[in-house]
Amino acid sequence: MSDRWCAGLFVISVFALCGVNAQDMLYPNEFPLGDVTLLDGPFKNAMDLNTSFLLKYTVDRLLFSYRKEAGVSTAGARDYENWDGLNGHIGGHYLSALAMQYAATGDAQCKQRMDYMVTELKKCQDANGSDADFVGYVSGIPNGKALWRSYKTGNFTSYSDAWVPWYNIHKTYAGFRDAWVYGGNETAKTMFIKLCDWGLKINSGLSDAQLQSMFSVGIKEQGGINELYADAYNLTNDKKYLDFAKKFSHKWLLDPMASGNDMLNNSHANAQAAKVVGFQRIGEVANDDYYHRAADFFWKTVTTNRSIVIGGNSEDEYFKAANDWIRYINERNGVETCNTYNMLKISEGLFRQNPDAKYADFYERALFNHILSTQHPTHGGYVYFTPTHPRHYRVYAAPDVAMWCCVGSGMENHTKYGEFIYMHTNDSLFVNLFIASELNWKEKGIKIKQETAFPEEEWTVLTVSVTMPTAFKLYIRHPSWVPRGNMVAIVGSDTLGLLSQPSSYIEVNRTWNNGDVVFVPLPMQFSFEPLKNVSGWVAIERGPIVLGVKTGTSDMPGLIANASRFGHSPGGTLYDPSSAPKLKIDRGTFPTQFTPVAGKKMTYKAPGIFQNSADANLEFEPFFRIHDARYMMYWNATITGTPTDVERELNAPVSPGIRRCKGGVKCIFTASDPSRHVLLYTLSGKRVADIPASSPTVTLNFLKQGIRMKNGMYTVRVVSGKNKVSKVLTMVYIGNH
Repeated sequence: MSDRWCAGLFVISVFALCGVNAQDMLYPNEFPLGDVTLLDGPFKNAMDLNTSFLLKYTVDRLLFSYRKEAGVSTAGARDYENWDGLNGHIGGHYLSALAMQYAATGDAQCKQRMDYMVTELKKCQDANGSDADFVGYVSGIPNGKALWRSYKTGNFTSYSDAWVPWYNIHKTYAGFRDAWVYGGNETAKTMFIKLCDWGLKINSGLSDAQLQSMFSVGIKEQGGINELYADAYNLTNDKKYLDFAKKFSHKWLLDPMASGNDMLNNSHANAQAAKVVGFQRIGEVANDDYYHRAADFFWKTVTTNRSIVIGGNSEDEYFKAANDWIRYINERNGVETCNTYNMLKISEGLFRQNPDAKYADFYERALFNHILSTQHPTHGGYVYFTPTHPRHYRVYAAPDVAMWCCVGSGMENHTKYGEFIYMHTNDSLFVNLFIASELNWKEKGIKIKQETAFPEEEWTVLTVSVTMPTAFKLYIRHPSWVPRGNMVAIVGSDTLGLLSQPSSYIEVNRTWNNGDVVFVPLPMQFSFEPLKNVSGWVAIERGPIVLGVKTGTSDMPGLIANASRFGHSPGGTLYDPSSAPKLKIDRGTFPTQFTPVAGKKMTYKAPGIFQNSADANLEFEPFFRIHDARYMMYWNATITGTPTDVERELNAPVSPGIRRCKGGVKCIFTASDPSRHVLLYTLSGKRVADIPASSPTVTLNFLKQGIRMKNGMYTVRVVSGKNKVSKVLTMVYIGNH
């Protein structure tokens, strides 16, 4: 058995349009949303809250602009005031969200609303079809027909003057696709294909050069139209849709990305990310390496060079040059939720093609720290901007009022938490995320129940249910934040993964019996991550979880936004960053400074790291839990010291450090040290062992050395004179293995 999955290309098959679950047709390596049930925890809470939030919208108001443009009755409804000019885009998002919420939860009201919208939009599509230029067309774009008549001749003046028409109608395309694929509405399938055919016709007279010039006029945001046409090709096997998907791909972005050239400075971040969703999809369904390379390089450069600690990117919607990153500290808006929505789609798609743990590592960071944090935990309002300015705050959408783009993506974000927890190919099952859930792999007759309170607890338990002994490979992600040698999977008397590396997968290849249990410890450590390109600013993490601090609740106007054009921006006073709390970090002692706060899960105090003693009582907690408050995410910090001798020894590439062995642990150091001891603690802080460890190699066999151990999690610490490492290893002990 191998501890590391050797990445290989997933094969995409084209299915006939009948007899196969439509979700399988679109993404054959993913499980249908209804086959993954979320169990109690923050993600289930968010999904359940999203259902009630979606049901607060007035469907006839969402349909108003579509009906008006089609010349049919508006049913006495009135249009929305907010973001007038982008009319209809939220209607498309809403249709997608209803379909996915229904697929994930089976909620009957979501299904009823989805079907009603499709029925009413079909009336609009049919009415538009009385004009030969608009057969199949349906949209809420104001004065859209006049705009498109001009557009098809190559005159882009009206198009340029309008508010992102292709971006707008992209949401309607996606709504029909999703109502069919996730909601099972066959009428929506026909409407999706008809709308695709209208798009082909309206562009048929434009040359490639004219279409490329269109990308450079107006606000320059076209959405992921190329993705939708790649999907149409995948669902119908009609090559005309693939040809248009490629024609509608912006070469200004495609060609540099495919050649590994990052030219993204000062470009609109989400405009590019949406295009790249399409690049990835074309690369996947057409097995086109050029498009795949473009998507993969974009993902790499954005996640590596252009993202902040929570996984989000851009400041005030734009990619900043390296010498301009101080704006993350000085400006009010911060990262945009829509960008991360699209980056997760790209990550997921690239993983389908090449199941590399790096995509799942990023997905986890962005999902836990950004996406989960963008829904208010009580009223359910969505967030547009997440500021990184010290002691600023976020504002939330009110239902049936705010029509922001991040309301639309927000509607969808909280419907599909079960989408990437598990993936599969052939006889292999990937566990990508540690989220309490139950998988029903119907094709194989396998159920997996994942029980975990992660990140509040540092382990997960997987229980296998089968009707007969069944052979399959289980790949459990070894996250990038767990050091080598600290990650295992325990199945019965077998401990697997001792040689596993961070950002890989532990392979468990066996014939499984009903009731088999896999115990996976997930040891987290405190760390700090510098803000890229800006000296002296850091964020604090425990494992993959960003820790923030609430600093007050005063002066937060517009906390729940009104219908004003820029209500999504937190407009309260910007406090001077230089007067914010500051940290003093000693690299050698930093992990030892945090003390749990009694009665508060995953909440810590660290008085020793503050420069001003007046800040000593501030409490660190997961950023995703911070709402209705000003907060600190990034800190101005003075950083001194080097890792301790012990820490260097245990983490040195030439040294195996601490490893589990049968019945205990083995510690391998670089030299003898008469003052060195190995200490063993329970997670509650009770010391259960203090073993002299002067030799270069020390083996602790708990039973042989008379240490009374209960099954559970333990922390190993090493003390060497004045040097101390708080958490070298968090290990699991079950019996004598």
